[in-house]
Amino acid sequence: MIVPRYTREIPQRYRLEAGKCKKCGYLAFPPRVVCPECGNRRFVTVRLKPAGTILTYTVIHVAEDNFAAETPFAVGVVETDDGARLTAQIVDCKPEEIEIGKRVNLILRRIRKEGHAGILQYGYKAVLQR
Repeated sequence: MIVPRYTREIPQRYRLEAGKCKKCGYLAFPPRVVCPECGNRRFVTVRLKPAGTILTYTVIHVAEDNFAAETPFAVGVVETDDGARLTAQIVDCKPEEIEIGKRVNLILRRIRKEGHAGILQYGYKAVLQR
């Protein structure tokens, strides 16, 4: 079970914030403590542009119980216009419309609802630009 306070306190889940290394400029999403390129520990927080390109994707036909009703659905790796990479569900289209290289907008949407209390978890999903 996801604890609501924990998920609320992860800024990049709601604001598309990344960490940019002050030494080499590496862009990490989600932010990291240590730069994987140069080992530096000093980052500045930057806000990412909410648009990007699909680098790769897959279509899920058999999913865990929380997502079984949504199958088939696509999940892809998106590179933002800033150069950060993230994984997101690709929504509002048929799986056959998705192609590597297509442009998407990243939008904040409900990922799932948990438990009897209906705790909501939000995150980014990718929508094809048309």
